[in-house]
Amino acid sequence: MKSSNVRSIQIALEDPGQPEIITLIRAGEQYSAQLYPTESNHHLALDALRDSNVRFFVSRDGGRAVATGALVLHGSWAELKAMWVVPDARGSGVSTAILAALEAEARSEHVSVLRLETGVQNHAALGLYTRAGFTQRGPFYDYQADPLSVFMEKELDPSPF
Repeated sequence: MKSSNVRSIQIALEDPGQPEIITLIRAGEQYSAQLYPTESNHHLALDALRDSNVRFFVSRDGGRAVATGALVLHGSWAELKAMWVVPDARGSGVSTAILAALEAEARSEHVSVLRLETGVQNHAALGLYTRAGFTQRGPFYDYQADPLSVFMEKELDPSPF
């Protein structure tokens, strides 16, 4: 029996300031800029992604960075930010894997609710989050209502440990 397209995906906490990672972050920002006006994009600056309350994950396939995701801790809740998968890795399951890593990290930090903001045109992201159990909600934290934004959240079951 032959296995096709076997991937060696590894997900770990990494510094977002690495040149290869900055390139990925910028690609995600450029993609958003093509879809939405500046006031509807809510990216974190590199310095903010390095804050002590942020856990920044990178997914690598054979050593090459293919996806990013960040967890911004706010006590009992956390926000997902900087979720981005390079185009040639989409559909491979890497987004599901990095989301699972972010959820596991949230549980280890005793977070009970995950929240996020994404755009109405990000159909793949909306599908991913819906399949993962996120439901729509209103604006949270310092977000304002925006017809181009979708706000979602998911209550996390406590860790079995």
